[in-house]
Amino acid sequence: MKASSFFSLCVLFVALEHPASAQQPPANVPRVGYVATTAPDTPNNLAFRKGLRDLGYIEGKNILVEDRYAAGKAERIPSLVAELLQLKVDVVVSPVFEAVRAAKQSTKTIPIVMIIADDPVATGLIDSLAHPGANITGVTRLTQELNGKRLELLTEVLPSISRVGIFSVAGFTVVKEYETAARALKLQLEPLDVRGSARGLDDVFKEAVKARVQALVATRALIGYRKQIAERAIKDRLPLISEGSDFVIAGSLMSYAANDPENYRRAAIYVDKILKGTKPAELPIEQPTKFELVINLKTAKQINLTVPPNVLARADKVIK
Repeated sequence: MKASSFFSLCVLFVALEHPASAQQPPANVPRVGYVATTAPDTPNNLAFRKGLRDLGYIEGKNILVEDRYAAGKAERIPSLVAELLQLKVDVVVSPVFEAVRAAKQSTKTIPIVMIIADDPVATGLIDSLAHPGANITGVTRLTQELNGKRLELLTEVLPSISRVGIFSVAGFTVVKEYETAARALKLQLEPLDVRGSARGLDDVFKEAVKARVQALVATRALIGYRKQIAERAIKDRLPLISEGSDFVIAGSLMSYAANDPENYRRAAIYVDKILKGTKPAELPIEQPTKFELVINLKTAKQINLTVPPNVLARADKVIK
């Protein structure tokens, strides 16, 4: 082979090995580390990215988003956070309490923007909503505070209900968050933990049927399986209320929650302010002010359930 031909092949090989090397953004482009338990294409994750775009950020040009997804495995969260911190990202963003806590324990300098459901004051993440202190700020989704309302809605739709299954991912202790409300409503809770795969989901539904639960609550940790959960709940004729409207769009019966996509877009505003020099401690924590009841009447018909008129009248959105 001629030397010139050999050289051409080497150049081609390098180009194939590093196809994007010529398109690498400038070294000073800010990097955002994003940690979630679910897939990139969920409505909330996409809403965060849209929020960045609306603020003029274009990925690969004037911002980089380093995504890390735990695929429903809670034990992976700390290592994913550590990986991002080693990359020296300019800010860490996460809707996962465990990720925010891991980041707080590992860095005092890299800003952290949370979009969590937990009470950040009660859990010790921040000093107060008005003055979070340290390097954490962001928004709360008040998911836990609405647990009682979700169970109450189930009792209105199913007056004779006595046993409710709580769907979550193994490793996320969610059932305890519903216990106080369940006792007040005289409901028995059945913990149903999915172990990070569609096959595990099938096993849990069999467990739910065996335990004779009369309805289900799907937590946000399972958003990556929202379509499979909705389909199986319809098949087993189990009314399912969720912690987000994206489940209802996928086919669940109903949801009661804050407007999550809006919260994720708000998180992008926090990132923008931090990248422009504002310290996290100077940014008060935002709380949602609007909550939505979304009902899927198509699903209600499929499971032979009549939603009481008084519940239907309170719905903010109805899917027919």
